Amino acid sequence: MFFMVSCLTVERKQYTFEFTGKNSGKLTIKYINIMSDEDSAGYTRVQDFDELLSSYINGSKIEESYPEAQNISKRLYEENGVLCGEVIMNFPNLQAARLYQFDKKSPFMFYASSVDGESYIESNGSYGGDVMPVVLWPSKLKKLIVSTSVSKPSESSASLLDEYRKWKK
Repeated sequence: MFFMVSCLTVERKQYTFEFTGKNSGKLTIKYINIMSDEDSAGYTRVQDFDELLSSYINGSKIEESYPEAQNISKRLYEENGVLCGEVIMNFPNLQAARLYQFDKKSPFMFYASSVDGESYIESNGSYGGDVMPVVLWPSKLKKLIVSTSVSKPSESSASLLDEYRKWKK
């Protein structure tokens, strides 16, 4: 769910990579506080929620972003008073999950720069900082976690939680 297409945005994202085989496993991406940026192009929350459903939940935006991923599931839910999304997929290799490893002894690496407008917050690995915006994890680790920020809530942003509640009924 890369929301820069319309007025959709998200406050934070959390990636959890769980290895179940050699360089393969399950990737869970949690989108925390899905919002509409009402300051741009005159879009409304209703239109943005419709875009969220048609392009991301029922559409193929995720599949296009992760073309090698398999068994992709997507859902929306409410947590702690905000609208969240979750995408779970299996990855057959590191590249499919946007990870890299130079050789078997090297750490796993994840590029955490301003890709898709994201900024590094925290992880269970080591972060190289602004000079080297890469998260590194020991090659023996089986669960890799990294959180990024995308868009801080502002006066021009509005939660899509009410639209979700109406849709869910």
